[in-house]
Amino acid sequence: MKQQDPRLLVQPAPLLKQPLTTSMAMFDVLLALAPATLAGIWFFGLGALLILLASVAGALLTEWTFLPADQRRGQIANGSALVTGLLLGLSLPPSLPLWMAFLGGVASIGLGKLIWGGLGYNLFNPALVGRAFLLAAFPVAMTTWSAQTGPADFFQLASSNLAAPLMHADYDGLSSATPLGLMKFQQESTPLWELVIGKTSGCIGETSGLLLILGGLFLAFRRDLDWRIPVSILLTVAILATLLFLIDPTRYPDPIFAVFAGSLLFGAIYMASDPVTSPITPRGAWIFGIGVGLLVVLIRYFGGFPEGVMYAILLMNAATPLIDRYSQPRVFGKGLESARSGHE
Repeated sequence: MKQQDPRLLVQPAPLLKQPLTTSMAMFDVLLALAPATLAGIWFFGLGALLILLASVAGALLTEWTFLPADQRRGQIANGSALVTGLLLGLSLPPSLPLWMAFLGGVASIGLGKLIWGGLGYNLFNPALVGRAFLLAAFPVAMTTWSAQTGPADFFQLASSNLAAPLMHADYDGLSSATPLGLMKFQQESTPLWELVIGKTSGCIGETSGLLLILGGLFLAFRRDLDWRIPVSILLTVAILATLLFLIDPTRYPDPIFAVFAGSLLFGAIYMASDPVTSPITPRGAWIFGIGVGLLVVLIRYFGGFPEGVMYAILLMNAATPLIDRYSQPRVFGKGLESARSGHE
């Protein structure tokens, strides 16, 4: 009697197939970001939605324009440019002029991705490249924060959102310090509950720590990220913040504030864990995360900026090839030096 087993297949190599595709991973990221995105739109109103649309439009249009005609449909369909534009938009202040958000999307794809050879070849996180470009080119606009409008004023736009390209934008009445700014310059803490739910000033997608953590757990469950990277970043920041807090609690915030304030959760979960720009080995992931956490604390507490997540991740992105080189596991049957020489 011949018994057929559908699980037993005879076929030529390759015999291993990865069920996770680029499109599936990008869709998972979009799902994970959906709660924080909706919360940002709810807290900051229509202006936040328009900024997200502008940054996504800049990213998609740049990818469509500069890719070869035979690659456009496939590259756009995989969702990577959409995710890049959304990540950039979520890292922008809600009072930013729309044309700057669009230009940031152009820079993210053009300077952060296509110039390196396209998807999978970039050294730096494309969304952070776009944000760094905007911060260097428009420092006032990128460091002006508006207070939350709430649902009652959802359709009220800041005058700066509709500023004409390359023209002066009016930011009067928009200044609202972020929790990190209040702590660094005024030694004023923010209630933990406001940091958890997102009732603070800041970038569009970074305010609600609870929703960011839930999205990160979803990505970890789906195995779309290496859990070692966000865990090592958050642990490093928490440990160093605890030591500094014990030394001088009047000057340095407690570790819970250090973790939930600013863009640390957003950066650690959604930016630093980018598989293209982070190490591929488990040991390398720990080294990378510890390096990011250390740089964040150094910049936040001893630098001129109240926030340092963007620079910390970009600097460690640059170190990723070196980390990968020296964190390779030992080849079976060879010594460590022989294994390393085999990669040269």
